[in-house]
Amino acid sequence: MSLVGSQDRYIGRYSLKSQSDNNSEEHESYPPNNGYLFMDEEPLCSSNLEDENNTMKLKLEELERVLFEDDIDNTQLMEIDSSWINPTCDVMLHDSPKESSSSACSNLTSINRSNETSERLLFDCATLISEGNVKEASIMIDDLRKRFSIQGDPSQRIAAYMVEALAARVATSGKSLYKTLKCKEPPSNDRLAAMQVLFEVCPCFRFGFMAANGAIIEACKDERKVHIIDFDINQGSQYITLIQTLANLPDKTRPHLRLTGVDDPESVQRSVGGLNLIGQRLKALAEDLKVSFEFHPVASNTEVVSPLMLDCRTDEALVINFAFQLHHMPDESVSTVNQRDQLLRLVKSLNPKLVTIVEQDMNTNTSPFLQRFSEAYNYYYAVFDSLNATLPRDSMDRLSVENQCLARDLVNIVACEGEERIERYEVAGKWRARMTMAGFESCPMSHNVNDSIRKLIKQYSERFTLKEETGSLHFGWEDKILIVASAWR
Repeated sequence: MSLVGSQDRYIGRYSLKSQSDNNSEEHESYPPNNGYLFMDEEPLCSSNLEDENNTMKLKLEELERVLFEDDIDNTQLMEIDSSWINPTCDVMLHDSPKESSSSACSNLTSINRSNETSERLLFDCATLISEGNVKEASIMIDDLRKRFSIQGDPSQRIAAYMVEALAARVATSGKSLYKTLKCKEPPSNDRLAAMQVLFEVCPCFRFGFMAANGAIIEACKDERKVHIIDFDINQGSQYITLIQTLANLPDKTRPHLRLTGVDDPESVQRSVGGLNLIGQRLKALAEDLKVSFEFHPVASNTEVVSPLMLDCRTDEALVINFAFQLHHMPDESVSTVNQRDQLLRLVKSLNPKLVTIVEQDMNTNTSPFLQRFSEAYNYYYAVFDSLNATLPRDSMDRLSVENQCLARDLVNIVACEGEERIERYEVAGKWRARMTMAGFESCPMSHNVNDSIRKLIKQYSERFTLKEETGSLHFGWEDKILIVASAWR
């Protein structure tokens, strides 16, 4: 039995339907973007900076009303997407990352040259901003917007979003835009959140969940009761697979699972995607699979969570799960109150049997603006490129993921500073240092977990990679590490 769970996906209320393969070698034309990705407005180019900021604020309000209302349907989203595109100019691009046709080969040189040009222009613009040359940067942003399309190849798409992140930095609107873009909350009961779509269609994110689940199953295989505390449960995607795995265990070895999900207080009031609904869906799944399960919601900001809220019990094996959450906690570089290390010390005081961490592997925490811009570009280029292996370019799911999740992170990383910058990622070595300082010891992933995931990777593109390093599993796209999963005790 695979420790990372069945690959059968639950349909409807539990998980996603299978995504269509993207193996077409047909030529498709996508014109470059000739306007804002997040709003319809005139390009940012004015000698009056105050007017620019006022215009941005008005358009952010328009964005909140129109673009990301919870009741938006696919037709509306398609209409908005089409309004981003300049209908007067076409660029011939290819769809599949595995193209082998002669026409694809003939375009390879020009595409690579285009990538280099896009990257150089973006970095030139970022350099102008870092030097305080706002006027020239604004003019350059206006020009760059005409060059890139969100429906082009990965280099076009990443460049288009990076331009908007630079524009938000110039207009000092990054904080507002980050809050406006919705990533965790689905617009209806029938459509999953963009973040959950990302976890499903990008194997590196999905395999990070699987690695954590495999470590949890192995650590608790002789326990009768297991209590998992998740400090950012999101849509509960990780626990669909975990419950499926528990259902495959023999009845006598199947533990009772109690799951505590922590999320901000507003999550309880959400009509869809909130803590209570997540609990109901997981309970329904557990009942169908005859898994003993209970759910305990904790509506609280992570920084004020106390042991009393978590209701730990001595007769349960305690597991703490941090999946794409710890990087949101500010550290000593932001405030004298180091919430990141403070949370780890709190967790250590609970004496857990296991702590699992899944994080994106890049340094956007303490690095200065230009270095951070470079880190973000290189990382997200690989993510955008990897999406070609699972979703076609015109997929509405892909546009939703890129605009609501990836662009959201990019805006925050590039446009925000200080306490307004929430997406503060760190590399694996830094997390090891933090965990060691908090008193934890590494618990290497077992060969069973490693082998199970390695077999599954072969079902996707050969460009996805997996390697083990210092007991952690590193998931990547070609030579770029994207996700690192580790376990501690």
